[in-house]
Amino acid sequence: MFKRVLIANRGEIAVRVIRACRELGIPTVAVYSQADAKSLHVRLATDAYCIGPAPSAQSYLSIPAIISTALMTGCDAIHPGYGFMSERADFVDICTEHGIKFIGPSADSMRKMGDKATARKTMIENDVPVTPGTGLLESLEQAREFAHKAGYPIILKATAGGGGKGMRIVRSDDELESNMKLCQMEAEKFFGNPGIYAEKFLENPRHIEVQILGDSFGNVIHLGERDCSIQRRHQKLLEEAPSPAIDEKTRKEMGAAAVRAAKAIGYEGAGTCEFLLDHDGKWYFMEMNTRVQVEHCVTEMISQIDIVREQILVASGKKLGYTQDDVLLRGHAIECRINAEDPDHDFMPCPGKIDGYFAPGGFGIRVDSHVYPGYSIPPYYDSMIGKLICWGENRNEARRRMYQALKEYVVTGIKTTIPFHQQIVEDEVFMSGNFNTGFIEDFYKRQGKEFKSE
Repeated sequence: MFKRVLIANRGEIAVRVIRACRELGIPTVAVYSQADAKSLHVRLATDAYCIGPAPSAQSYLSIPAIISTALMTGCDAIHPGYGFMSERADFVDICTEHGIKFIGPSADSMRKMGDKATARKTMIENDVPVTPGTGLLESLEQAREFAHKAGYPIILKATAGGGGKGMRIVRSDDELESNMKLCQMEAEKFFGNPGIYAEKFLENPRHIEVQILGDSFGNVIHLGERDCSIQRRHQKLLEEAPSPAIDEKTRKEMGAAAVRAAKAIGYEGAGTCEFLLDHDGKWYFMEMNTRVQVEHCVTEMISQIDIVREQILVASGKKLGYTQDDVLLRGHAIECRINAEDPDHDFMPCPGKIDGYFAPGGFGIRVDSHVYPGYSIPPYYDSMIGKLICWGENRNEARRRMYQALKEYVVTGIKTTIPFHQQIVEDEVFMSGNFNTGFIEDFYKRQGKEFKSE
């Protein structure tokens, strides 16, 4: 087992990893920026060190600062959480060079799936359905030729992209050249790589993802799927498991495809294969996230498997603690992301001081958060301040429990998305389970409100 683990992250995921390490008896080292000096993960870790000013580039994205802190404190492993360093293959290489275990997949696996065009090729080779698309685009003419063959609309994507950035929907030849240039600029800005590719764009599909776990002995299992269709600008707002949109046959097919994909690249650790489900019930691979997901808690609630704990154990050289036959999914779980944003003003971020904070509780209710009364939310990072997850024996019970928990959840001093989620879980379309990625736009229209897609 590891002697000490450094958590190269902040917020609720840093707290989540610290708690998993505590259960395993592993001392932890937190790193933090000057803006996060009073963050909860700093208080909970065995030791904590400031690694730079507030901007991420000078702290949480500073490889020299993170590696030197790990070496100075005797850490033999680094957990990246999600975001920041979690999908940086170059960071994995540097960890290896310094004799530090990166708790996640190998740099090789990460590169194979991190480059979206390469990932598509890998999926095709392993009989996993993909949407019609291209390899790396080398010219405007190549993109136009594909668009004419597949038919508009198409979507341009950064090969190194993720998180809803570096994407452009194109609906005609007139829009193609300008959107290619914009997409390449965004790809360079956000990911340091201007490469883009094109896919046929599916209008308002369901967004389904499958959770996988793999070890260094070639074992891979899946823990079922999550439905992440409720999103805004490609950013997920609410997730649930299992998906109300798919039948048992599709569920097994998706799970088997995710396992094949992971085995094909020798995947180790926690990861997620994301799929799109069209209106005819056909599904296609979209991308693989080579890290733990924000919404992993939903799967933990229905599987009773601690995904972060398994991450740490397999990274330490142990075999997976479960076979596929051991995975028994029970009930239904829903997660609402609680963000410091104002839904009435285009989800504008609302950093500031939390005057009062009361989290809900009770059977089947879980809150993962890093905030407390008097905590000041810095304006430099993601606006999520917590995740509320509710479990029930069935979807309706989970939904009702979520509504009551949201009514009980109190955060004062700032605007949050709590009232917005209260409306969502009581919405008739959501209750029906018959919705897609266009849900939020439809929800706003039915309320007579303006929806800004960009």
